[in-house]
Amino acid sequence: MFYYIEGKVAHLDKNLAVIDAGGVGFALNVSTNTLSRLRSGERARLYTYMNVAENALDLYGFFELAEKRCFELLLSVSGVGPRVALSVLSVCTPESLAMAVVTENEKMLTAAPGVGKRGAQRIILELRDKIAKDMPTLSGSGKGAAAVPAGVPGKKLTDITGALTVLGYTPQEITAALHGLDIEAMSVEEAVKVVLKGSLK
Repeated sequence: MFYYIEGKVAHLDKNLAVIDAGGVGFALNVSTNTLSRLRSGERARLYTYMNVAENALDLYGFFELAEKRCFELLLSVSGVGPRVALSVLSVCTPESLAMAVVTENEKMLTAAPGVGKRGAQRIILELRDKIAKDMPTLSGSGKGAAAVPAGVPGKKLTDITGALTVLGYTPQEITAALHGLDIEAMSVEEAVKVVLKGSLK
């Protein structure tokens, strides 16, 4: 229903931001990452997700679209609800979440309150299944294949492509994002950060 809400930050609390937009105070559940980017009295734009339950209607707000994409992706994992997804995004940035999945880093995910070892394993397993299904081939041939930049080790390119796939990028978007990027000189996480920064301007 709402794509984003923009207005003055009227109030901040733990995992809560109230945005005054047109004289209406919208209460949005936010991650600590988003909360750290907001300042009381200043204007802000938060991308939104509305969760409709039997006895509740809750708004979730995100400073960046990448965080909202990760939130929706986490909701696709069985057993993960909005509160747990927000908890994960309070300890993981979008790029670090993608890296946790690609490198199977359970410890990073279990740092989130409400996420145990089994929950972390389920998140990694189900999102890695998404990578296996959606990740473009690396041969540079075939429909939807991503072009392989010359001189880039296959493992690094696989990890970068996998991380971007977790973040919702299509094969065509990955090819365009990596074009002209000197990823050989970057770490996987640095490359993902550069792509995110460029695509979300």
